[in-house]
Amino acid sequence: MNLFSEKQLIQEAIQLLKDLIAIPSLSREEDKTADLLQEFLTQKGIESTRKGNNVWAKNQHFSEEKPTYLLNSHHDTVKPNAQYTLDPFQPQVKDGKLYGLGSNDAGGPLVSLLATFLWFYGKKDLPFNLIIAMTAEEEISGREGIASIWEDLGKVDFAIVGEPTQMNLAIAEKGLMVLDCVAHGKAGHAAREEGINAIEKAMDAIHWFHTYSFMKESALLGPVKMTVTQIEAGSQHNVVPATCSFVVDVRTTDAYQNKEILELIKSCVDCEVNARSTRLNPSGVATDHPMVQAGVAIGMSTFGSVTLSDQALIPCPSVKIGPGDSARSHSADEYIYVNEIEEGIKRYIQWLGQITQ
Repeated sequence: MNLFSEKQLIQEAIQLLKDLIAIPSLSREEDKTADLLQEFLTQKGIESTRKGNNVWAKNQHFSEEKPTYLLNSHHDTVKPNAQYTLDPFQPQVKDGKLYGLGSNDAGGPLVSLLATFLWFYGKKDLPFNLIIAMTAEEEISGREGIASIWEDLGKVDFAIVGEPTQMNLAIAEKGLMVLDCVAHGKAGHAAREEGINAIEKAMDAIHWFHTYSFMKESALLGPVKMTVTQIEAGSQHNVVPATCSFVVDVRTTDAYQNKEILELIKSCVDCEVNARSTRLNPSGVATDHPMVQAGVAIGMSTFGSVTLSDQALIPCPSVKIGPGDSARSHSADEYIYVNEIEEGIKRYIQWLGQITQ
């Protein structure tokens, strides 16, 4: 039994997205949007659980004997950038576009997944369970987001992560390591032949990061990518610097584990290398997984994603999929087409419906 009509779900999803946009919800400051989402479920007669700024609920006829599918997206946002010409917290529709911070990343996917959850919520004959989890701190890969509630969710067999992918299936996703590196030299006077210049030592290491090619390359995600993004050295013009610090952004693939890459880097460069974290590993799912096959059967294409999401923190097979376009994420005057939300809801329902047959 469906408790809600598709038309009603679409209308309410769009209105909910407008309400979410109007409430600032920067990472670690999502309490007001968590309130809104929990109240939305309460008004639907659905019991939910909250931990921190994470809100989740289970379908009405949840059974421990069935496999469980997680529908997950986030309600935190980045800070609006300085190039906004519109009020980032004032939702408005122009020419079919709904503007506002978080509209595309990931408000559109979130409300579409929530509408999908409501569509299946009251069905007695589902061959699977559904959990909707609307989580915090995704934009900073924070420890108080999806990772903080994973054990509370119970056994999850498959996860659908809502991010803007134009409703195509990201079946693999690059991981991330941020490396803090320090080249050590010896201070001396710049006018005399003394000291060991740490900048020059850093230049050798930076050249290695720029030119090194890993032996293994992912079929879906391509090569591991390393980019030096910050550098700092020196105290004054006439002192040879004793240290030079720099930061490396490393986008990892399923060809390696993060710790494996870290050890290789340490063995190749003459500087101190420390990873801020190794927990954001690449993720994905086999192409023959029933959920992937069901999506392909209704015309969804598959691809490997270079951008990071909560997939990196979900320790079960998963895909990333949602309405909107990743190219709009974090951009000024962010928007999502209203009809993308409508089509996203219909597509999610059609896709999960394939599994019920």
